[in-house]
Amino acid sequence: MAEQLKITLVKSTIGAVPKNKKTVVALGLNKIGKTVIMPDNKSVRGMIQNVRHLVKVEEI
Repeated sequence: MAEQLKITLVKSTIGAVPKNKKTVVALGLNKIGKTVIMPDNKSVRGMIQNVRHLVKVEEI
């Protein structure tokens, strides 16, 4: 497993379920194209799994 994940918001949250919107905000993403570096652990992976249709993930 990689040590860190590079997560980029690629799709808008306008039509998304409120739970997914909150998950995207919790990941630190607020605009399309914004990228954050997060540690690769189970909690982050679970959050990504819930919003996998809105984000792009790369292992660093």
